[in-house]
Amino acid sequence: MTRRELDAAGITRPELRQAYRRCRELNARHGRTYFLATRMLSPAQRPAVHALYGFARRLDDLVDEPAPGATPESLAATLREVEAGFLEELAAGRSDDPLRAAVIDTAARYGIPEPCFRAFFTSMRMDLTVTGYPTRAALDEYVHGSAEVIGLQVLPVLGTVVPRQEAAPHAAALGKAFQLTNFLRDVAEDLGRGRVYLPADELAACGVDRDRLAWCARTGRIDPPVRRALAGQVARTRRVYAEARPGIAMLHPASRPCVSTAYALYGGILDRVEAAEYNVFAGRARVPRRRRLAAACDALVRAHWARRRHPVVT
Repeated sequence: MTRRELDAAGITRPELRQAYRRCRELNARHGRTYFLATRMLSPAQRPAVHALYGFARRLDDLVDEPAPGATPESLAATLREVEAGFLEELAAGRSDDPLRAAVIDTAARYGIPEPCFRAFFTSMRMDLTVTGYPTRAALDEYVHGSAEVIGLQVLPVLGTVVPRQEAAPHAAALGKAFQLTNFLRDVAEDLGRGRVYLPADELAACGVDRDRLAWCARTGRIDPPVRRALAGQVARTRRVYAEARPGIAMLHPASRPCVSTAYALYGGILDRVEAAEYNVFAGRARVPRRRRLAAACDALVRAHWARRRHPVVT
């Protein structure tokens, strides 16, 4: 992490500066798109975003890339141990683990409430045993901890021009919209892990079950019932984006270019799914690189001018 970012964020203790550097390295190595997005934020905001990403990434990897010989039971026990230790350290305000030290410092600086972290652990545990969701309500329970709370964690770092509680539902909706977009794009990949993140009752209403999705994944083809089902899921996800959109104007002006660009590019994945006639099994839906670069360049320019006119004060 650059000295400029650490100085701008007011991080002075040597051990904390090193902890935040570790988080930045993790973000740069594993979350390249996410890392580039942080460049649109002010230097003062970046360390906190790196810390939050690093924490979420470590837990995701624990579940999705387990050590050889790990079982759901052993992983669940590990997660419970990690959660108990982290919540104890969070209450104490310190940790000897560099990554946790940075996220605990971020939580204290920005007043991120403990339930946001507790809910994330709950959803990570669900991934160990839950392979499908019978209803929208069941999926929403998972998405709250896996995505909505991420929006709520990042919101105080982004800053608002309205009371935080007014912007919070929109921040949660944006996290949810991004997650639902991932679920649609990654149906085949998730099936390979034995999971389906689409409500079974909504699929069944279109005559679709897990076996039919698996056939599509094996063949790279899509049939009319699956196409209808995925079209319905895209429409639902667009409504969540509409719920999130008003929140962008509620953010600190310096944060808006980053979030509005992410909003547009993630929404663009849905455009690509529609353009492929919902066949997410033939290849990964991606926004064209030229469009991504153009959007990023435009956002960087807007972010630069926004920061000049509305400096971020930590």
